[in-house]
Amino acid sequence: MKKKILIEGMSCGNCVKHTEEALKEICGVKSVKVDLEGKNAVVDLAHPVDDAKFKAAIDEAGYEVVGIEEL
Repeated sequence: MKKKILIEGMSCGNCVKHTEEALKEICGVKSVKVDLEGKNAVVDLAHPVDDAKFKAAIDEAGYEVVGIEEL
């Protein structure tokens, strides 16, 4: 299962790194690919994860989730 998280507020490579680290800490996340220009992150999941966990991790990293889509 994969999800695409639409994120506002990222502006550089450090933003990408912080976002990747925040998402990788969530239990059930196998891999993360952050696209700075596309303003999103695609996460590959081992099992279903509540969208609220993604929002909390991104908020804590200092960015804003504007949407989450299943792929």
